[in-house]
Amino acid sequence: MPIIVNLDVMMAKRKISLNELSERVDLTLSNLSILKTGKAKAIRFSTLDAICKALDCQPGDILEYTPEEKKAGNR
Repeated sequence: MPIIVNLDVMMAKRKISLNELSERVDLTLSNLSILKTGKAKAIRFSTLDAICKALDCQPGDILEYTPEEKKAGNR
């Protein structure tokens, strides 16, 4: 998937644990862990808003777009 979730990087920069962030954004540890590991297929804007408020950051600090490499023969 071309979307990379850098939540763990922002959490490290802000020195906040998964448990503390979970409490601040009112999201279960399980759901937050799925997002942190990049296994989530979607995120609600309200969740992204809460995370950005808790970490004092922008959505672009958490989400990154990296185009997939073109397969050989597909031009």
